[in-house]
Amino acid sequence: MKKLFILFISITSLATAQKQDISLEEIWNGTFSTQRMNSLNSMNGDFYSLLNFDRNSRSTSVDKYSYATLEKVETIVDSKNLQGLKYFESYNFNNDETKLLLGVDSEPIYRRSSLGVFYVYDLATKKLQLVDKDKIQEPTFSPDSKKVAYAKNNNIFIKNLETNEITQVTFDGKKNFIINGICDWVYEEEFSFVRAFDWSADSTNIAFLRFDETEVPTFSMDITGKNLYPTQQVFKYPKAGEKNAVVTLHLYNIFNKKTSKINVGDYEYIPRIKWTNQANILSVTTLNRHQNNLNLYFINATDNSAKVVLNETDKAYVDIHDNLTFLTDNSFIWTSEKDGFNHIYYYSNEGVLKNQITNGDWEVTNFYGINEKTKTLYYQSVEDGSINRTIYSIKLNGKDKKRLTNASGTNYASFSKNLNYFINTFSDANTPPIYTLHNSKGTKLKEVLNNQKLLEKLNTYKLSKKEFFTLKTEHGAFNAWILKPSNFDANKKYPLFMTQYSGPGSQSVSNSWNGTNDYWFQHLAQQGYIIVCVDGRGTGFKGAEFKKSTYLNLVKYETIDQIDAAKELAKRPYIDANEIGIWGWSFGGHMSTNCLLKGNDVFKMAIAVAPVTSWRFYDSVYTERFLRTPQENPAGYDENSPINYANMLKGKFLLVHGSGDDNVHVQNTMRLTNALIEANKPFEQAIYPDRTHGIYRGKNTRLHLYNKMTTFIKENLGKKEHTMKPFID
Repeated sequence: MKKLFILFISITSLATAQKQDISLEEIWNGTFSTQRMNSLNSMNGDFYSLLNFDRNSRSTSVDKYSYATLEKVETIVDSKNLQGLKYFESYNFNNDETKLLLGVDSEPIYRRSSLGVFYVYDLATKKLQLVDKDKIQEPTFSPDSKKVAYAKNNNIFIKNLETNEITQVTFDGKKNFIINGICDWVYEEEFSFVRAFDWSADSTNIAFLRFDETEVPTFSMDITGKNLYPTQQVFKYPKAGEKNAVVTLHLYNIFNKKTSKINVGDYEYIPRIKWTNQANILSVTTLNRHQNNLNLYFINATDNSAKVVLNETDKAYVDIHDNLTFLTDNSFIWTSEKDGFNHIYYYSNEGVLKNQITNGDWEVTNFYGINEKTKTLYYQSVEDGSINRTIYSIKLNGKDKKRLTNASGTNYASFSKNLNYFINTFSDANTPPIYTLHNSKGTKLKEVLNNQKLLEKLNTYKLSKKEFFTLKTEHGAFNAWILKPSNFDANKKYPLFMTQYSGPGSQSVSNSWNGTNDYWFQHLAQQGYIIVCVDGRGTGFKGAEFKKSTYLNLVKYETIDQIDAAKELAKRPYIDANEIGIWGWSFGGHMSTNCLLKGNDVFKMAIAVAPVTSWRFYDSVYTERFLRTPQENPAGYDENSPINYANMLKGKFLLVHGSGDDNVHVQNTMRLTNALIEANKPFEQAIYPDRTHGIYRGKNTRLHLYNKMTTFIKENLGKKEHTMKPFID
């Protein structure tokens, strides 16, 4: 019996030995990349288009496909057939799909914005027409396809495609002073849009926002670059409590070439403008500075009159979304958290509530659209559990709800324009993305793409299974996952490394396929660490009360929850209570820093990447949404800033930042650095020159960063002292 046991152990060890470890180099060189469908553009009818690249000819093409068969129907345009345009990087159709805007030489500005050179391609004549000789932003066809509006040098222009004439609409645009039709930095970052102009349905009017940044404080960053002298990046950045840009709404009439300023009452922000299905009615969303009072206006372009059709208030804040959808009669769909969970509502064209379409103690997470003929809406929700996403349909009257995807995990739908078909992307913690074609009733018609080859490749590695569980503390029950070493032994003790983001409305614990960091966690698990992630108070998809419980005290309760979670986990017999570390990026970096300081009896080490260290340094829109202004709530800002209790540092600390971070400025790290120096506290620091918030640009940047963090973890968490045995000859 003893010999058989030894033989079994030997066979098991051999099988384990044959499986390889995940290396950091493999994580960052694309070894574990998933196959994905190109981002598709739904076309008129049952068709979609894809931007494809031919490696042999080095050309790009826009190809048309059938939803019903997924087969290519035709090539709409191929750059190898275009004179003077060897390739293009982007494309957009006009309304009737007879013309395309093709973009080249894209140059990023901030997170979502970019400059580029654009051409109009006419499908009938197969000719190219240059929109402007200079790089421009956000070119957009008029609905009648006769014109293209765009922004250049902070002004709005219109190109007449029939006469080739260019009309300048605004003339006062000036960098760091006036912006017309394009968002300023903080709107782009926090309200998630760039193009701040929109054509009316009859191509008669252009509504646009004008940003007066004159009084907004200026922020500057030194750019090291590669020349003898560094340069500076200078831009307007409104920090919490400081002056925002003065934003005003304007209407430009194409025929009389006159611009009117529209009065929409008292407000601080105009986070959305959108023309309705009535050509002379514009919808405008306004918010007060506290972001807890939202008005939806209908503007009559005939007489410039404004009417409030919806008002929404909240004791904390009202979220901005893109779910406003107009029906033919200008009645509209709206989503709101007003009953405590995010749900779909139906209003008349006068703003009278017709009915609440969805309801329950769960959240709608995506609204896909409505088929007016069948009066059917399509949406995604967490009805199958807050860590899952499922696709549903429901009638406009709130009846006949149907589940359209069966598997529990994460489902994302890409619907055809007419809503007859959708391509579903499914994944869970054990299944990489699978793309399947469905009809509007949810019937699966065909598998489009899977990642079986990736699974086969991963089967040659020592991998640990992600286990989901609920972690309970005195302050709540929280979603969590745990990753144990593949050779886990419950009789041993392991160091614990916690990962989190924790930001308002975020989610780090989801039943979905690996992100890049998941492979890093697998790498750490192979080194003998247990990895745990906990979504504490303030995170999303569990109702408004849970999400907004951190209001006015950002990071305070989130920190308590991570410390409490570490204490609860430390009670498990296989976790070494003396060897607990934590890390995070951005908001998560603020959190990991706070945990190490305020939980200095719990956490042995922490890594903070690009952390906020005082909310006084962060932008007005995001910060005041959760804290109000520093003038109103100084305690909410200062009592949770690690700058003010740097003397509490006991454990090992690695502080990382990119010097070119236009979002969370390196000022945050430098001010904390000074506080730690004054407190005479040892720590390690890494500054990545000119890297932005993501710290990824440049050869080997991410690999270098993760090598550094991995080494820091190995040296400071769970490291055992080894006594050298005497050498015996």
